Amino acid sequence: MTVPTPAKSPSRRADAQRSIAAILEAAVNALSRNPDASVSEIAKAAGVGRVTVYGHFPNRADLVEAALAHAIEQGHAALDTVDLTGDARQALTRLIHSSWLLVSQFRSLLLAAQSVLPPSRIRDLHSGPVERVDGLVRRGQDEGVFRGDLSTAWLVGVLHSVMHTAADEITAGRLDPDDAAAFITATVLAAFTAPGRRVPA
Repeated sequence: MTVPTPAKSPSRRADAQRSIAAILEAAVNALSRNPDASVSEIAKAAGVGRVTVYGHFPNRADLVEAALAHAIEQGHAALDTVDLTGDARQALTRLIHSSWLLVSQFRSLLLAAQSVLPPSRIRDLHSGPVERVDGLVRRGQDEGVFRGDLSTAWLVGVLHSVMHTAADEITAGRLDPDDAAAFITATVLAAFTAPGRRVPA
């Protein structure tokens, strides 16, 4: 006869949720400083043992994926406060500056994710932020301020490529982090401007 496993009490479930939250926060912080941060380092920062970490995340790849998803969710919520109304070019400038702060903050975490997750999974995790940019670019195309001879998906891809190139240039010491947002904005607005229109300063 199989004895049913008793359900977790509300207090145990709450303890588990607090433990997971602490682990995720520690993982985001540790991996944002060092993409090679170990499970032991993350466990220590979270104030739990490795056994507890592995009880929630069976392996390091699962933990890295959860940390990236957590960081993206937090960033997505922060970008909800960016004003995307009015002139699409000015709205894009505001979005780039706010988005770059997040990309810069979490670029080491992204490197950690790229080492253990397939590109398709990383794209899936970024689907929410991509939808925001996609909608803004599409509006700019409809209004004629962004070029319509290239697809929306291509232009969104250009923006993300420029951002990640900026992160690589900073890592290589060829770009000052304080200049990155301005460089990204100038490059993207030039690429997005409809043929025959003046590129905004």
